Amino acid sequence: MRKVWVKLIEPIMARVSRRLANKLILLFTIIIILVVSSLTYISYSMLQRESVDNSMASTGNNLLLVGRNLESYLSGIEQLSLPQISYDEFNYALLHESEDYSSRMYVEDYLRNLYFSRNDLEAVYLYVIKEQKYYYVTKENYNITVRVSEHPPVDDLPWYKRALKSPYNRSYQSFVEEQPASLNSADYPVNHNKVFMGYHRLIRSIVSREPQAVLSLYLNSSVTDEIMRDIPFSTGEHLMYISPDGEPFKVDDKQFYRESKEAGLAKLLTPEQKGRVTWSDKEQKYLVIYDISQKEGWKLVKPIPYTQIYEAATTTRTLSVGIGLLFLIVSVVLVSFTSNRITHPLKNLSLQMQRFSTGSFDAQAAVAGKDEIAYLSRHFNKMVEKTNELINERYKMKIVEKNAVLKALEAEINPHFLYNALQAISTKALKNNNDDIVEMVDNLALTLRYCISGKDVVLAREELRHIERYLALQKARFGNRMQVVYAWDESLMELRIPKLSIQTLVENCIKHALEKVSSTVTITIEAHITGTHSVISVLDDGPGISGERLEQVLNSLQIQWEDRAADTAEEDGMESIGLKNLNTRLKLLYGEESGLVIHSTEEGTRMDMRLPRGGVGQHV
Repeated sequence: MRKVWVKLIEPIMARVSRRLANKLILLFTIIIILVVSSLTYISYSMLQRESVDNSMASTGNNLLLVGRNLESYLSGIEQLSLPQISYDEFNYALLHESEDYSSRMYVEDYLRNLYFSRNDLEAVYLYVIKEQKYYYVTKENYNITVRVSEHPPVDDLPWYKRALKSPYNRSYQSFVEEQPASLNSADYPVNHNKVFMGYHRLIRSIVSREPQAVLSLYLNSSVTDEIMRDIPFSTGEHLMYISPDGEPFKVDDKQFYRESKEAGLAKLLTPEQKGRVTWSDKEQKYLVIYDISQKEGWKLVKPIPYTQIYEAATTTRTLSVGIGLLFLIVSVVLVSFTSNRITHPLKNLSLQMQRFSTGSFDAQAAVAGKDEIAYLSRHFNKMVEKTNELINERYKMKIVEKNAVLKALEAEINPHFLYNALQAISTKALKNNNDDIVEMVDNLALTLRYCISGKDVVLAREELRHIERYLALQKARFGNRMQVVYAWDESLMELRIPKLSIQTLVENCIKHALEKVSSTVTITIEAHITGTHSVISVLDDGPGISGERLEQVLNSLQIQWEDRAADTAEEDGMESIGLKNLNTRLKLLYGEESGLVIHSTEEGTRMDMRLPRGGVGQHV
């Protein structure tokens, strides 16, 4: 599942991340959604809490008022059932009604007056226990008739048993739930559809306290309906009036009552819960508000669905979501417009950069405004302008370089012509048996050929052969005054060194030694290996270099090689150009660890060319 989700989300994120505008739209959209969602959730939670508090307060107060009215109604029924002042006469009539006509008439008149006293009485029954008969008053064809009928003992009827046990000598009978057929046949013939409650008063003897009769009042719901009409009632809500024994006397939905009873709702309705409890059935969650009468414990119960309590909050939430969506759409449009206004110059700048990267050096970005994008565009245009200038300069340099190469090729013709001419002279001298001239011309020709060869780095073996030819020519000039000694380590014959590097050192010995004195000067050319370097040394035993001049030479070697062209023109006599150029070549080819080291005293001069071990390959 996660892989499928990743496959679905990756193309969308890739598409969004292609453009900066899409990123800005996504960012602001997420911010707006979070803000609207947070505000909606907070307002919804607050409205939920307020709705619950208001429902509990209003419904609780309403049930308290109605409960007191119902309690007063029951108190009135209780007062109605008592003979009160005429209790002795009524008791006497009960004892003698079977043999005394006047007593019988007294009972009938009492029942008739009792029936007429209230509009909610459907029937009045007076059961005489000793005679096992009852008087009853009903309305028949608009006439009030008192009749007498025999009746089996009522000892097994539930309401009679409760009356015997009650300290108040009375019991209530509910008609909400169906009674077993055996009990219904043994009870009074009352129309259950018209009767709301049966109130049974046990009349006892004052002397013996033995039960003498039972006065039963059957009431319709006209008064209770009027009282309970003060309770606001909406679809989905329920209302129940339950006796202290847990019997329902008034319910709006019998099925709901049975289900709540099976689910144990009645057990939750205790004084400790302070008149409110949360309860759930199979379908939904209810806030149950109830009132328990102080006198007897009658319960007036009103379950309210939380969906109904939250209806206002839900409506507000729906409205908030709708407004939030509208706000989101407007915001997305504005953000899209603003983002495109911001990113369009960036897109144009990006296109010009792309053109510039592909070689279109006439790219120019439009500059509008004074913001950061305009700043970038302006400097991009300056960069393009500078680049064009550099390209033009580079182009001109290339032309100059090509011209220099042509000039170099032209100049190269002359050495070749000179080399060929020397070869011709050597041939002529050989024919005339001038061996010395032949040797000198051949050495000069080979020296010239070695100098004009294209190599920049040669083997030490090659450089030494060139030095032998070069010194042979110098021998013809200085004769026996110039002595040459070689002390070269055989293992360094294959060392790669700069071409003409040893010649530069030898020329310096000739210039500062042989040319300065008339005595014999010995030039020693040697090479050896140290722990880190290969060292090539050229020594002479001439008069040495003066301290001031040596300091000038050493200082010139420290100048950065980029500045040598400018500095070289200012040198006196151009005497140290060869050494400085050689030192520069060593730095370029072998790195900063290489270079020249010069020591000079009155006994001679020593010049060391130090090359780091590992060769030229690491630096060129």
